[in-house]
Amino acid sequence: MVLIRLVGFLLLLAIGLCLGLFLYTRDRRYLRYAATIFKFGLVVAGVFALLYLLERLILVI
Repeated sequence: MVLIRLVGFLLLLAIGLCLGLFLYTRDRRYLRYAATIFKFGLVVAGVFALLYLLERLILVI
């Protein structure tokens, strides 16, 4: 559980850094980086959710 929170915090930190760099430089590539990191975070969250659901189903059976 600690690992999931750490990964989530690092993802939020990276997205915030990209947005801050965009505001500072007005370079649109940082927005693309932030969008890519966000999509990666959604995929990772989906995988963790599926693994958790699979674990719960196995424990019930």
